Amino acid sequence: MIFKGVGDARPYPDHGLETDRDWADIPPRQVRLDELVTTKSTLDLRQLLASDSTFFGDLFAHVVSWRGDLYLEDGLHRALRTALHQRLVLHARVLELDDEGRPSAAR
Repeated sequence: MIFKGVGDARPYPDHGLETDRDWADIPPRQVRLDELVTTKSTLDLRQLLASDSTFFGDLFAHVVSWRGDLYLEDGLHRALRTALHQRLVLHARVLELDDEGRPSAAR
């Protein structure tokens, strides 16, 4: 199995980060694919196979850490490309939320 789980929605509270600029303050780090729970269960193959799929967006996936789980909020196509290249690790910006859904002070 590629991911820890496949979901259809974001189970965590709204964190307020909406644009790539909002996420830019979070430094990227490595995350194992098998630790991620997706928040989308479908993917547009055109997006996965496009040579410029990251040209207009953040180069790093967006992950939310909440209540012991890592949720892949944005970057499913990057994660699948990583798996197709037989790599186990993805570079992502990880937003840490406390139990109430507030961003941690480490950010």
